[in-house]
Amino acid sequence: MVPKDFLPSGDSGQIIAFTEGAQDISFASMVKHQRALAEIVAQEPDIRSFMSAVGAGGIRPTANTGTIFMILKPRSERRSSPDEIIQRLRPKLAEVPGIKAYMQNPPVIRIGGQLTAAQYQYTLQDTDLGELYQWTATLTERLRQLPGFVDVTNNLNHLSPVLALDIDRDKLATLGLSYGQVEDALQSAFSARQVSTIYGATNQYQVILEVDPEYQANPEALSRLYVRSSNGKLIPLDTIARFSRKTQALTVNHQGQLPSVTLSFNLLPGVSLGEAVDRIKGLEQQLRIPVSLNTSLQGTAQAFQSSQQGLGVLLLVAILVVYLVLGILYESFIHPLTILSGLPSAGLGALLTLLLFGIDLSLYAFVGVIMLIGIVKKNAIMMIDFALAQQRQAGMAARDAIFEACLIRFRPIMMTTMAALVGTLPIALGLGAGAEVRRPLGLAVVGGLLLSQFLTLYLTPVIYLYLDRFSREDAREMIPALENGKPGSGT
Repeated sequence: MVPKDFLPSGDSGQIIAFTEGAQDISFASMVKHQRALAEIVAQEPDIRSFMSAVGAGGIRPTANTGTIFMILKPRSERRSSPDEIIQRLRPKLAEVPGIKAYMQNPPVIRIGGQLTAAQYQYTLQDTDLGELYQWTATLTERLRQLPGFVDVTNNLNHLSPVLALDIDRDKLATLGLSYGQVEDALQSAFSARQVSTIYGATNQYQVILEVDPEYQANPEALSRLYVRSSNGKLIPLDTIARFSRKTQALTVNHQGQLPSVTLSFNLLPGVSLGEAVDRIKGLEQQLRIPVSLNTSLQGTAQAFQSSQQGLGVLLLVAILVVYLVLGILYESFIHPLTILSGLPSAGLGALLTLLLFGIDLSLYAFVGVIMLIGIVKKNAIMMIDFALAQQRQAGMAARDAIFEACLIRFRPIMMTTMAALVGTLPIALGLGAGAEVRRPLGLAVVGGLLLSQFLTLYLTPVIYLYLDRFSREDAREMIPALENGKPGSGT
């Protein structure tokens, strides 16, 4: 019943927004749209400063992408957490036409995967590009319809409009031109080519060669572009080339040597990663995805999926190791079970506390559950160890021995439990920088200690008596068998 997550969302004082324009957007138009977003970000009172950039480079794969890196005010000076600020900004940024903004609260630990527009990644792979592109569109649209999913996008840019130049080789040779001259003319006209540097007294300035900006946005300007031949004549570009419009991919992504497309998404507050993974798997079964299409979660989502397969085994191994150590210590198979009898109540207390506070069972919370194994069993050890000593040394009955142990060991049990409880309480209350990440651990430990402390003092003596009676009855059954020479008659 407890929602499962991998790493809880923290407060690093930062927000990253990845922006994406149309595939055919120009650099000047991208700058214009980006500035419109930046004006909205500048009006947010909880943001101290921000940096905006567009164009290919660094973490931005194509020219129609950009980033806005926001630094928040100190926690004492702002009213909202990063997730709340994102929820306020998302509808405002969505009102700007022609550009999309995908915001994310940077995770405390980034595990694998690509740096995509949204936080979680879902990758498709297929050798058939047509099938891959078709299912990318289908799954992107269906993911947007799933409850709790926001900022769903993909890195598929295969419909970018381009203007293709088909150069006539015969005319090129006849007029004394080369491919290099044509490329040089196009580069000088449209690529913001630096041809010189002007050095001043305190600064230096780059000299950029290009056509007037009004012609850069009009494909008809190509017909007015001239190429100088080897004999000095100016040859119109449209006499040696034909222009045609078509679409092509801006990027072709691969993963594991196969063509791939990565879908990325964010989750609304209150939606756990475990729920999102289950909904994606349910969608795959509903759509009956073909066998040739390979789907997989990447990054944090993949690490979460892998961890869910190993955490249960880890818990069982931890309990088994503790049982073996206690069995060696007490030279008994029965009494370690008595000591470990308090663990179910501790686990129940931890999970109920997480449910009560609306906290997901994350990796940090699971570490708290593992910690409870070591903390809770010491209550039973204090009682059982004293009771066994009274039985063996003073010859007391089991009932009298465990009753005496409860009275004598009550004070040290309460002292050690309160020390652990008070030591973990600041973590559970979420005090200090980055406390949101550690809070699930504190809540799991505090809740487990409270419930197990209350129940263990009552249940452990009862279980001790029943298991002691069982061990004595088992011993009485074995004594006649040994006397009659059945098992072990040769010893």
